[in-house]
Amino acid sequence: MKFLGFNVFDAELYAPNGVYSSSNPFALRLTYLRNFKGKAIAEKSAEEMAKQGVSKAQLDGWTKQMTAIFPNVSSGQSITGVRTASGSSVFYLGNKEIGTIADPAFTKHFFDIWLGSNTQNPRLRAKLVGAGS
Repeated sequence: MKFLGFNVFDAELYAPNGVYSSSNPFALRLTYLRNFKGKAIAEKSAEEMAKQGVSKAQLDGWTKQMTAIFPNVSSGQSITGVRTASGSSVFYLGNKEIGTIADPAFTKHFFDIWLGSNTQNPRLRAKLVGAGS
């Protein structure tokens, strides 16, 4: 994914039998191509969820949770978000679990940043879910 001409991250989607469904477990791995502060990742995620119509009050709580979970990352490091069968989000830095947000509403809006039908980057979504370019 590029932003303002800069490579930001590579994204990979893992789904059972290679078939993505927003209501089933899946994992989305972002491998960062630049250094980022965890707080900046949390704030950018909240900004993207706000574009989906999430209320400021809801976002404030989620942003605090994300800020507590997301670490600073260096180029080459990966954060993987897993949507569990119960609708929770579990996050990993590399192979180490770094936190969970158990709210299914958070999970929907968070992953919709990349995978939702109204994503800001439909070409990336199409590539991730195998819908062509």
